[in-house]
Amino acid sequence: MSKNKNRINIVYSTNPNYHFEEEQEIEQETLEKTLQELKVSVDRKQRGGKSVTLVTGFIGNSTDLDELGKTLKTKCGVGGNVKNGEILIQGELKEKVFALLVNLGYKKTKKIGG
Repeated sequence: MSKNKNRINIVYSTNPNYHFEEEQEIEQETLEKTLQELKVSVDRKQRGGKSVTLVTGFIGNSTDLDELGKTLKTKCGVGGNVKNGEILIQGELKEKVFALLVNLGYKKTKKIGG
């Protein structure tokens, strides 16, 4: 049954030669670093009082986002995660992450919040 989940616009056909249309997942192309408008902020909501630095606004495929997240975690020397199009870095490292992104070539990066 799971092989049929990508079929769209039809439930059943009696025509033996009918070819089902299937939903295609399209990977979004990654914008150049100079065109990316990233936002860096610190978030404490729903995290048990612990702070995380969030990087949002990345436009591109998940492989490039994972790569950027890994680079930031390594340079900051902390843990983190990449999910739902956001990079989460453990701790309040907004200034350091902002400086790293600018040095990596993301010139349109902005700091959000106090």
